[in-house]
Amino acid sequence: MFFQKSLTFYAFIATFVRILFMMYGEWQDRTMVVKFTDVDYYVFTDAARYMANGRSPYLRATYRYTPLLAAALLPNIWITMFFGKLLFITCDVATGVLIHSLCLKRFCSEETAIFTSLIWLMNPMPVTVSSRGNAESILSLLVLLTLVLLMSRRTVLAAIVYGLSVHIKIYPVTYALPIYLFLNTDYDQKCTRRDMTLTGFLKDLLPGKTRFLFIGISVSTFLAVTGICYHLYGFQFLQETYLHHVTRRDTRHNFSVYFYMLYLTGESSSSLLLGLMAFIPQMGLLVILSFRYYQDLPFCCFLHTLIFVTFNKVCTSQYFLWYLCLLPVVIPTLATGAKSAIAMIAAWFLAQALWLLPAYFVEFRGQDTFIFIWLAGLLFFTVNIGITGQLIQDYRHCPVFVDGKLHQEKVEFSYPKILFPSKKKGL
Repeated sequence: MFFQKSLTFYAFIATFVRILFMMYGEWQDRTMVVKFTDVDYYVFTDAARYMANGRSPYLRATYRYTPLLAAALLPNIWITMFFGKLLFITCDVATGVLIHSLCLKRFCSEETAIFTSLIWLMNPMPVTVSSRGNAESILSLLVLLTLVLLMSRRTVLAAIVYGLSVHIKIYPVTYALPIYLFLNTDYDQKCTRRDMTLTGFLKDLLPGKTRFLFIGISVSTFLAVTGICYHLYGFQFLQETYLHHVTRRDTRHNFSVYFYMLYLTGESSSSLLLGLMAFIPQMGLLVILSFRYYQDLPFCCFLHTLIFVTFNKVCTSQYFLWYLCLLPVVIPTLATGAKSAIAMIAAWFLAQALWLLPAYFVEFRGQDTFIFIWLAGLLFFTVNIGITGQLIQDYRHCPVFVDGKLHQEKVEFSYPKILFPSKKKGL
């Protein structure tokens, strides 16, 4: 066995590594022109400072988040500027722990569950992001906690966490349909052939007690928290936290395939309509994937997030963490060979590098390279679509259990074939 230590040991190491990065970042911020700390961290802190003085956090320009985030970072003002980073680091490590729990609920062995959690805990990307003061780890934690609670059949708690996650950042609302389909009368996850007729679709949509319970509690949680924030900060809260992201057009730091179209039509009267139409292919694919894969909820949510980010009209680097936190959970269910996995990883990073090169000349040299940024965005879009298709083709596993009891021989995973190829066929 490769991993003899407990998850607690690895979580401690992961925390220590992140704190070392945070301390290094403090030195870099004091001594170098290029800062380590994420600029958004200063935005969060300034918003918390306004709140500490009894004023609106939205007085801080570019603060477009829920007031709960500014409230959570009030200790940055009262105690130490490191508090927010330590909070994000804690959420990041807790995400790795939840990955372990979710893998066990998908019938992985303890060894494989630890391995998959290490893919996150020791991954340089989340390590750097959380230690720089980016708040995405809070959403990763809430999304994975929702899935763990759902697969533990703790519907009420899952609904509360889900409602809170949608309040904090709107994108988890795309999980509503697969969760609804997942919550049939007995959480039946039998992998049967789907009835793709109209009658089959209507049958899948029939309401039930569990579905009503989840909808009622999650919607009530969202409305209660959102209502309190609206009472405190009025329409500006709705505009900055939600409405801004519907009409947002980011024409610089944007990997989106729609980048150049929105850039060229920025002053056009049809710009808003074009931006809204960009949601149509995105939503269509999400509906199809919901009906096809809802029985394996973690895999379905992973595909949802990957498609949502890929087809979104705004796509920045931090969005990648939305689906990368779910990737370790689905890796054991993929029969992807080592060569194919390496090719996909290399293509994904290379496409980003080709985008970053012309983006650098725009940002730091002031040169007009927008057409090259758009072409690189098209390449990155194509790579992501290819990877999505390959992962769907390589998908092999859907758990089969009712009332928490397995109804077939337990699936014992060895190390995922995606990283440790074996001569044995299948999983």
